[in-house]
Amino acid sequence: MSDSNGTMPDWEKRFRAPRVSLPDWAEDAPDRSLFVSNATGTYELYAWDRATDTQRQATDRANGTTDGVLSPDGEWIWWFSDKDGDEFGVWLRQPFGGGPDTEAVPGLAPSYPAGLAIGRDGHTAVVGRSTDEDGTTLHVVRPGADAPAEIYRHRESAGVGDLSHDGTLIAIEHTEHGDAMHSALRVVRLDGSTVAELDDTAGGTEELGLEVLGFAPVAGDTRLLVGHQRRGRWEPMVWDIASGTQTDLALDLPGDVSAEWYPDGSALLIAHEFEARGDLWRYEFGTGALTKVDTPPGTVSGATVRPDGSVEYLWSSAAEPPVVRSTAGGVVLDPPGMKAPASVPVEDVWVEGPGGRIHALVQKPAGASGPLPTVFEIHGGPTWHDSDSFAAGPAAWVEHGYAVVRVNYRGSTGYGREWTDALKHRVGLIELEDIAAVREWAVGSGLADPDRLVLAGGSWGGYLTLLGIGTQPGAWAVGLAAVPVADYVTAYEDEMEALKALDRTLFGGAPDEVPDRFTASSPITYVDDVKAPVYISAGLNDPRCPIRQIDNYVDRLAARDAVHEVYRYEAGHGSLVVDERIKQVALELDFARRHLPG
Repeated sequence: MSDSNGTMPDWEKRFRAPRVSLPDWAEDAPDRSLFVSNATGTYELYAWDRATDTQRQATDRANGTTDGVLSPDGEWIWWFSDKDGDEFGVWLRQPFGGGPDTEAVPGLAPSYPAGLAIGRDGHTAVVGRSTDEDGTTLHVVRPGADAPAEIYRHRESAGVGDLSHDGTLIAIEHTEHGDAMHSALRVVRLDGSTVAELDDTAGGTEELGLEVLGFAPVAGDTRLLVGHQRRGRWEPMVWDIASGTQTDLALDLPGDVSAEWYPDGSALLIAHEFEARGDLWRYEFGTGALTKVDTPPGTVSGATVRPDGSVEYLWSSAAEPPVVRSTAGGVVLDPPGMKAPASVPVEDVWVEGPGGRIHALVQKPAGASGPLPTVFEIHGGPTWHDSDSFAAGPAAWVEHGYAVVRVNYRGSTGYGREWTDALKHRVGLIELEDIAAVREWAVGSGLADPDRLVLAGGSWGGYLTLLGIGTQPGAWAVGLAAVPVADYVTAYEDEMEALKALDRTLFGGAPDEVPDRFTASSPITYVDDVKAPVYISAGLNDPRCPIRQIDNYVDRLAARDAVHEVYRYEAGHGSLVVDERIKQVALELDFARRHLPG
């Protein structure tokens, strides 16, 4: 697409500019790395030999590939092969230097993935699978074995956490207790026999989760790094599997904290998220010292420690496009081609809401004064959050003269466990209360034109968009919903098994057990009250927000001649093709232009 003088607009350049992910590197061959890039116009996996500074595109599929793992010996790239984004498939592998793809685990039928851990020999692996028929199963693959051995099976969701350095212990995250939002941990041997259990959900009134952050990367070291919520937020601790001791680090940081090991096991790289920003710290086991790692203001989206102790990290801000940097100095990966134009910085807004202070991020055209047409761009998840990081979609709206407001509603991460867990049982409705409070601020402050308010979002944000234009029909002039939940009961019937478990946790049961809760939280319940023109985009192969339930909602709109448009595309839960992403943003911009007053 081009503007009237034939040049490409900045908003389109932000999508087309080559990007790379944080490179993953092989533990025993650190010069070998794997990363994701959109250099060809589709997001694919790339192998990078740092010793020779050569890069090779490892996958090439019409709808892209992003799920890949490099074996610790650096010899193999494992990547997940599904069909057009349906997330149902098998693991393939290819030599790091190139060669044919072969089935990595012969004998395992296609499934949804539930984690993967590869041993240091490059051949031993633990593979997690999820299907409607079997629930979750975990399988051990060993060289010379006739077939993979099943070591775990349960109806509830679970996943592979990590494999110990010597390949003898497997850490599993599971939800056998039925709470898919708060996992327990089990460490087992390769034959599936239990070595140790850790469960913060048992015996108490609080719902506390655990997560596997990784075994110590040192021979003979049985320490497992674990994330916990015992003080109302995510923090790391060390669990020694051999002795059973738990070492609470009690870091003096206000936000959610994750961590990974330094290669020699003597320290941790701490990733800290607080109030929509992210930074890095180093924690020393010997002294307990916590030292800040120097990074620019903004958000660190991922970080890793190299063998020389330097830290590589993916950084951006709302104004500045993402870049992979190193504490050793300079940019780690700088793909050739056009550079993404900068956008405008975010302004922080705090609004008093029914459940506490709500954090919102606001962007508007430079020098503009309100009231402006305003897009409430609602994040997905719901256990996610918007941050001071670069996003091409909001930047496109700003370039077209809109203010953009992003709300970290109850359910968002980064503001403590109670804030994240608050949406349970009044699903969708609590989030919309917070969005309404911020909307009232935006209008009252003079930022937003009350007659030109757009409610928009993708995935859970798309769900909240459809629910919002139905339950708050006078508040929104236009609704833009991408890959949404539209008819919750039908979505539950068709979605992947892990999401069914999450929905049972959110609602307190399945649709036949708590029908009133599903009805109260389903957009189709309120479809006849929708007044705003509504645009919906949907992936035909989406296993998370399946197409049948969207069609049900659209049929109800059509039955009463409500103003609506639907765009269906051949992919899953979103697209990995740059042209397709640009097309979808252009369609949304055009729909808003045609239907907003003025």
